[in-house]
Amino acid sequence: MSDLDFSTDHVIFLFSILLVLGVITAKFSSRLGVPSLVFFVVVGMVLNHFIYFDNAYLTQLFGILALIIILFDGGTQTKWTHMRPILKPALSLATIGVLFTTLIIGVCAKYILHLTWLEGLLFGAIVGSTDAAAVFAVLGNKNIKRRITSTLEAESGSNDPMAIFLTISLIALIQTPESSVTGMILSFFWQMGFGLVMGVLLGVVAVWTINKINLDSSGLYPVLALSFAVLTYGMTTWFHGSGLLAVYAMAVYTGNADITYRHSISRFNEGLSWMMQILMFILLGLLVFPKELPDIAWQGLVLSVLLMFAARPVGVFISTFSMSFTFKEKIFISWAGLRGAVPIVLATYPLLAGLPNAQLIFDVVFFVVLTSALIQGSTISPLARAFGLSQGEKITVPHILELISIGKTNTDMMEVRIQQHAAVADKIIMNLDLPDEILIAAVIRGEKLLTPKGDTEIKAGDILYIMAPKGKHKNVKRLFTVEEKHEPQHSTT
Repeated sequence: MSDLDFSTDHVIFLFSILLVLGVITAKFSSRLGVPSLVFFVVVGMVLNHFIYFDNAYLTQLFGILALIIILFDGGTQTKWTHMRPILKPALSLATIGVLFTTLIIGVCAKYILHLTWLEGLLFGAIVGSTDAAAVFAVLGNKNIKRRITSTLEAESGSNDPMAIFLTISLIALIQTPESSVTGMILSFFWQMGFGLVMGVLLGVVAVWTINKINLDSSGLYPVLALSFAVLTYGMTTWFHGSGLLAVYAMAVYTGNADITYRHSISRFNEGLSWMMQILMFILLGLLVFPKELPDIAWQGLVLSVLLMFAARPVGVFISTFSMSFTFKEKIFISWAGLRGAVPIVLATYPLLAGLPNAQLIFDVVFFVVLTSALIQGSTISPLARAFGLSQGEKITVPHILELISIGKTNTDMMEVRIQQHAAVADKIIMNLDLPDEILIAAVIRGEKLLTPKGDTEIKAGDILYIMAPKGKHKNVKRLFTVEEKHEPQHSTT
């Protein structure tokens, strides 16, 4: 792995340095408006001068594991109510959009890099999909129109199957020209369909298990949830389905269900997702030899420009034709289709397959990803403001309460938001006639935390934290969210 003699202690010390550098660079990236992945990759490239690393298999293995965790975190944060209206454009972008982007940039790569037709299309397939890690990271802290953000996040979470299918199929055709194209097309539909079904089924199993099992420590619930994400990928790929699509579907289902220790699971996933991003991009930076980049700089820059200004926009406009997006929204969706870890991980497939131009393809893919993240990622916010798609500063909830570490308790802490016409709105707590086992523990009003008393009035917009027995979530939500019935008014003469 290294020109130096690293002992176990040295490796652990290096690991700690990488994490500290990753966190610090993430802080600087948010201030400078540059995606953090750029800094992580640069750290890896700098370390390349001191550590020799060329293990494509380890990079691919760690990259896929990191993508599972990142997709699981992003999927659990996706609200189904936001995602359902944009399923059609998101799926169209994830399939038709990726296909057209692949074809256009593949033709360009054939002539610019002097590749064969199949190798050119392979390059196009590798850079054809947007990256969930990059999109979630860049859009996560920006308050851009919900419909646009949801479309981009759903596209990035579901377009990996098309890119992986095209990459593997083209490698098979290069190695075995007599391979059946019809069989490959049928395989794609199987991967998509089976992956989606397995994701939902295992999501149901995960939710049921998390809610029913009584673990000794609350810290085990996040581990259990993540274990189901990894299990979903493993079981789906075992039957040749799309594991990443299955993980995303399972995560969306889990994130929109009532599960115990939701906030503990969310915070655990968020922290682990950041750690995996840091290590993954640093590892990807280590796999690139900086001295080789100047030799392909102009080719990489030309292909980056063609991808950003031609291939991606054409793919977006064709795949969203006749859909209700404005011209500015389509331009923004084109520009916000960031490339990141997925293309670099896919670029390891030709390396492992031993293709003649595999190293050239990897280096150019790396250059394209780096320029995409640097140029597009740093200009997303200004473009959103210029197009009137930004909605100001993103409002984050400054409060999180959860019942933690009290052993095998049969009690959960629930979070309920009071809607405008809820029956409990404008009523005081002593008049709610709540069952004895249900207790209002806290009331959040705006940015204030109120201690609930008998004469505390519940108002629309309040967030209540309620202690209730496990298994009573639906009953409690019904008590606090059911709308008040209004008697019809009779006119008098």
